[in-house]
This record gives sequence, structure tokens and C-alpha cells, in this order.
Amino acid sequence: MAALHTTRASSVRTRAAVVLAFNTLIAVLLPRTAEHGFWQNLLYSQFIGLSIWALIDGGKTLVFRRHGGWAGAPRMAAWVVVAVPLGYALGSVAADLLLGYPALRSWRTAPEVTLRMLLISLAAGGATAYLFASRELLARARLAEAEATRQATEARLKLLESQLEPHMLFNTLANLRALIGIDPAAAQRMLDLLNNYLRATLGGSRVAWHPLQDEFARLHDYLELMRVRMGARLQFTLTLPEDLQAIPVPPLLLQPLVENAIVHGLEPTVQGGSLQVRAQRRTDAAGEDWLVLEVRDSGARLHACTPGRTSSRFGLTQVRERLTSCYGPQATLELIAEPDHFTLASLQIPLKNA
Repeated sequence: MAALHTTRASSVRTRAAVVLAFNTLIAVLLPRTAEHGFWQNLLYSQFIGLSIWALIDGGKTLVFRRHGGWAGAPRMAAWVVVAVPLGYALGSVAADLLLGYPALRSWRTAPEVTLRMLLISLAAGGATAYLFASRELLARARLAEAEATRQATEARLKLLESQLEPHMLFNTLANLRALIGIDPAAAQRMLDLLNNYLRATLGGSRVAWHPLQDEFARLHDYLELMRVRMGARLQFTLTLPEDLQAIPVPPLLLQPLVENAIVHGLEPTVQGGSLQVRAQRRTDAAGEDWLVLEVRDSGARLHACTPGRTSSRFGLTQVRERLTSCYGPQATLELIAEPDHFTLASLQIPLKNA
């Protein structure tokens, strides 16, 4: 709201500066007489011009507030016809009184000149009102377009998130069903963990962003669920520096990468393996700060790739789409085969966009 008020104040200052400059130009072009030199002309021009502008600008604000768009154009035109003579009279009277002349002196001494100046003021006021009204309409159209884009992006993100949630839930329920018959105690623990996870997920689904520490907390709940199923075959560590905990991220940004590492990397192997999730800040050569989120596992699913080579397999399109929608094209996701059969999924997000 403060930014909106600042923007409006800046716009008013800009319009006032244009009006002052235009009034000065008129004063320069007006003929000089013994009674009216440049400074007298400048005084009349500024008083009349500012009075007309104040009436037109105030009327424009009221008209467009109540009748936005081109529906307000006829009303605006009618108001200009009223505001220009009224502003001309008010400005002339103010200048006359300031210079010690009788009010509306020019109407009595030089009616033809006064009428000509009034018509010029009417044309200038109409042109100015049209210019400012057109800019207002253009600004409104741009705001409407930006709002529509924002709503479309939010809807797209919600759709992507809804596609991720059932996938994890159905896998967990299938594992829970299997555990009930062979290990009831483990099944009960898994059910408790699932309950906690779903509570946190429900809270996260009501917001478009949440702190990175909440994302890590949900990952912890998920990995505890997986550890009930895999036992000692799954070892994991979560590393989140304190200075990065409050950075906002979309809910469920990292979970697809963690689930991908377990389903395609650790679970198929007899011995299981380790999984590390780490957040860190990195500064590039240009001095720009990046948030780097890494999911590294000891699964061998990319061992056929050359170490260090980026892969785009395993259906990570959704994560890339969320990154692009939330942070723009600068945010990237890489899936890399590392030495010793480790696989690294690395998200890089410009902190200026976070």
C-alpha cells in the first residue's frame, strides 16, 4: 500500500511539472505590453494553468474511480468543458488580486483577447486531459494484464502441486497396506508419521509460499515415513543454515527430488544408501547471490552417465516448470552423475528473485 501511495505521489509530481513547463511556454509566447511584461504574463499563465489542471486532475480521479475505462470518457469530456472556464476565472481573479487589479479586469478591458485565451485554454486542457486519461487507461490495462498473469501462474502452480501430492500419498498408502500384515508396530508408526505429514501439507497447501525451514520440516516428516519402510537401508541428513531458513519457497519444491532419489536410486538397491539435502548460499563471479538447494544420493541410477554430465531424465519437468513460473528462466535444475555412483539434483535460484 505504501508503494502504491508513493507511485501515485510521483505521478502527481510528474503531471504538475509538465503543467508548469507548459504554462511557462505559454507565458513566453504571449505578447508583451506596457502593462503586462513577461513576469505578469508568467503569473497569469501559472495561476490559470494550475487552476485548470487542479480541477481537471481532481475530476479525472473521481470519474475514473467511479467509471473506469472508456465508460468514463463522455463524463470526462463534459467535465473539461466545465473545468476550463471555471479554472480560467479562478486563476485570473487570483492573479488580478495579487497584482492589485480589480477582479476579472481583462474581461472588461480586452474581452476579445480574453475569449481567445479561453479557447486556447480549453483546447490545451482537453488535450492534457486526454493525454493523462489515456495514460491512466493504459496503466489500468497493464495492471489488469499483470493480475491475470499472476492468477494464471498461481493456478498453474496449484495444479502442479496437486499432481505431486497424490503421487506421494498413494505410494505411502500402498506401503502402509503391506506393513499392516507383516509389521503392525511399524505400520502404526508409519500411520502416525503420515498423519503429521498430512497436517503439515494441508497447512502448506493454503499458501503459495512458505519459509525454507518449513520445506525442510516437511522433508524430514517424509523421510521418516520412508525410513519406517526401508529401515536401516535409508540414512539421511538435512542441512539448512540459519541465515537461509526464512527464505520463501513454493511448497513441495524439494520433495519430488527427494522422492525421485529414493524411488529410482536407493530403494531398488539391496543395501540402500544415504541421502543428503543441503541448502547453501553461493556468490558467482559477477557478485550475484544464489540459493543452491542440493539433493545428493548414493543410488546408481545415473552411473551410466559420464561424471559431471547433466541429465534431464526421470520426469523432473514439473519441478522445472515450477522454477520457471516462480523465479523466471534464470532458475535452473540439474541432475548430475557424480563419481562413486552418487547422483546430485541441484536447484539454483537467484536470491534477488527469492
